[in-house]
Amino acid sequence: MRRQPVTRRLLIALVGSSAVGLAAGAALAQPAPSDLVDKGRYLATAGDCVACHTAPGGKPFAGGLYINFPGGIGKLATPNITPDKETGIGSWSDDDFKRAMHEGITKSGSYLYPAFPFPWYTRLTDEDVRAIKAYLFSLEPVNAPRKPADIAFPFSIREGLLAWRLAFFTEGRFKPDPKASEQVNRGAYLVEGPGHCGACHNGSKLVGASQWSGYLEGGTIDGWYAPNLSGDDKEGLGKWSEDQLFTYLKTGAAPGRAGVVAGPMRQVVEESLSKMTDDDVRAIAVYLKTLAPKPTYTTDVKSDFKSASAAPGADTYLNRCVACHRPDGQGMPGAIPALAGNGAVLAKGPETMIRVILGGLDAKGEYAAMPAVGVGMTDAEVAAVTNYVRQTFGNQAPPTAEPGQVASLRTDTQTMLAGNAPCETVSDPTLAAALKTADAAGQLKDLKAEQMLPRIATLLPAVRQAAPQASSADLVNGLTATFCQVADHKATGLDWPTTIGSFAGVVYGQIKTPNRAEK
Repeated sequence: MRRQPVTRRLLIALVGSSAVGLAAGAALAQPAPSDLVDKGRYLATAGDCVACHTAPGGKPFAGGLYINFPGGIGKLATPNITPDKETGIGSWSDDDFKRAMHEGITKSGSYLYPAFPFPWYTRLTDEDVRAIKAYLFSLEPVNAPRKPADIAFPFSIREGLLAWRLAFFTEGRFKPDPKASEQVNRGAYLVEGPGHCGACHNGSKLVGASQWSGYLEGGTIDGWYAPNLSGDDKEGLGKWSEDQLFTYLKTGAAPGRAGVVAGPMRQVVEESLSKMTDDDVRAIAVYLKTLAPKPTYTTDVKSDFKSASAAPGADTYLNRCVACHRPDGQGMPGAIPALAGNGAVLAKGPETMIRVILGGLDAKGEYAAMPAVGVGMTDAEVAAVTNYVRQTFGNQAPPTAEPGQVASLRTDTQTMLAGNAPCETVSDPTLAAALKTADAAGQLKDLKAEQMLPRIATLLPAVRQAAPQASSADLVNGLTATFCQVADHKATGLDWPTTIGSFAGVVYGQIKTPNRAEK
């Protein structure tokens, strides 16, 4: 998952440290078969375990990422799950690990906070749990002591979690539906077990997670809105084809569907779903398409684009949004997502839309990057334009965005495009080497606004030649990250979010319409 303070993976709470017997210790010394380790690596990828168990700038699986509980309860840091015997899980037996995964109880016998998705991991088979442990124990041990928790009383008393467990937790392995196909059951197992999709997409949550209430009908998770995954035509997946859903899960965008993946789900796609087999992702899509419609709101206001032109937010849309998303909200097919019928727009809550306005979006698939236009807008303007879009272009979502909500989300929304987060890095080694070969850093250093088009028109072919397999989105994001790292943020005479957003747009334009600078 992403190294953001929010992800769908809200993992392990408190790890115990009691000793194990000599027999168990001897068993731990036995190396696991390579096929079991490989299976565990795949399952850990399906669960995106690395996301929550890696702190920003920290070593993978060494923990340290602070997880915020809802309602001001507090926060705690995820633990080290490398096989370090002093600070990690190196002294845990197979039974210790299984008990934590299946029952939510630590090695020392204390209860785990439901931020760790044991209500879903209880569905995993014993063999899959053993494989995940085998993989974790194949990692290099990292000595990383647990960071202190900051949880308000009485939630800081773990014995009090017994009431939650009695009310909301039911232990038990996944049981296939005898009336469903093998493919549907495989998808259900992945969704309900390792994927723990309900941790974000369930409608009802208590102390960070719930088990099956509001099953996949959509819900708010730490300032983002995880959409309805039921078969509802309005806010769910009812109008999605199986192929569109498969492509979206695999890549973060789908032909014929408005919108691209955003927020925590973007990390889920990049670090988990995109690395899973096509058969498994297809099984997830097939299973989700079997879910019955579960609408979560009723329409209050009929949307009429013509009469809405004078509504609050219309002027902001005209000044800030219309150039890309067009007067009718249809965007530009294959380049700019439509707002009409967009899933993030139609969601019950406006959180994701507000976040995108404030923080922008990297390029994804064949879609261009979105500048962080909300940086230069007031909280009232962001709220008004959010409500305007959610009630216009045929959309009929609740107009519930408020300036106070925007102010709160603005504080939590930190991205490179907004200029309030560190520059991103280029993770793909081939693209990173291509950028170095083309001297992208040297070419983009101290670049002024009027130099962007000719410089990019010259630089881009050299990068593409050195990395011919790089996608459009990879090129846009890679060059934009490089520009961010070397640019003088004050040299262009524009505010930085406008500068970097414009740069990303010029790169995208050159990819889609090469040699424009020479015409």
